[in-house]
Amino acid sequence: MTAWLKILPLALLGFIGPVSAAPGAALDWAALPDPSVQNFDDPFRALTPEQFDDLLFAVRLRSRLQQDVGSAEDRQKWQTLLMETEDALAADQIDVDWLLSQREYVSERRNRANTSGNPGLDGQTVTLMGYAIPAPPDEDGQSVAYLVPKPGMCSHLPPPAPNQMIRVKLRNGWTPAYTHEPVRLTGQLVIDPSDHEMNVVDGLMPMRATFRMDVDLVETLENQEGQSTWTPSLRDRLRAAGSRKTRGAPLQD
Repeated sequence: MTAWLKILPLALLGFIGPVSAAPGAALDWAALPDPSVQNFDDPFRALTPEQFDDLLFAVRLRSRLQQDVGSAEDRQKWQTLLMETEDALAADQIDVDWLLSQREYVSERRNRANTSGNPGLDGQTVTLMGYAIPAPPDEDGQSVAYLVPKPGMCSHLPPPAPNQMIRVKLRNGWTPAYTHEPVRLTGQLVIDPSDHEMNVVDGLMPMRATFRMDVDLVETLENQEGQSTWTPSLRDRLRAAGSRKTRGAPLQD
């Protein structure tokens, strides 16, 4: 019931129009989302943390009162709490019923903003720096990885939005030596949404990617000055090897 309230707010990217790239040009991750769907009215974004908590509390109280649960004394207490909470929100010019009527629209627009790729980049040859996560090879044996903008994503951190994840097709048999290996990749970027599930660190993780990159050049950055200080553990390296050998099945500890 409240899943729509758990959607993380989106950062408005402020683009004016579609962004394209010169062949092989270095690309920033912020250019990947479709700029035409990023700006929209989201009344939930304006809520303070306290107001958001009050809204959640009001929703829970309404749900409880709609059910045939609790004693008469409990239900009176819940009704009083609901009135106090809604009055506090009304004092801040917040209409609970109107906000709840907007949830489907906001959820749909947030989903579009999270999943739509920039059409100006479709088919372009670009260079992008990020962190490679090893993945099981395709059925034809081609090496595969995922590229994410920050170390730890999909393992120690939640996965990024689909338009901030790239399913990478690797040539010449190269694969990441460990999870979140810093790399610079050059290849053709294509809007090709995919949805897979694989074991990353602590269990199966949905890997939803808006883009595919057919990589021509891989540059590892682990030892280059100014790159991330992310240090892989022996466990990270073993899991990377295991992912390649087991096609993503969980390893036994």
